[in-house]
Amino acid sequence: MLTAVDHVQLAAPPGTEDLLRPFYVDALGMTEIPKPPALAARGGCWFRAGAVQLHLGIEDAPAGGGKCHFRPSRKAHPGLRVTDIEAYAARLEAHGTRLAWDTGLPGHRRFYAFDPVGNRLEFLEPRV
Repeated sequence: MLTAVDHVQLAAPPGTEDLLRPFYVDALGMTEIPKPPALAARGGCWFRAGAVQLHLGIEDAPAGGGKCHFRPSRKAHPGLRVTDIEAYAARLEAHGTRLAWDTGLPGHRRFYAFDPVGNRLEFLEPRV
């Protein structure tokens, strides 16, 4: 039986951890949490805000060598529920994040934003 989502993992190209940290910590207000030593060697970074965890995993080059051709997913994304969506949107915009508001989900206010490597994130708040 499923009981909860433990975390969502997003991909990132090699060497982008220092680019991602200001977005997830400063803009989103998350806290970086240490990866277990056995996983830390793979790179990437993990973040938490309350019960929400986002893991940024490094997408390696294809097997057999070659360069990593990172492409963020165009559709896949975490849907993150927020309170006071207007204030949260203003916070992200103050950090230079471009937002795209969407009215397509009945009963909710929502917008999309992209992290520094192009991962799509959805932020939503139910209408009361």
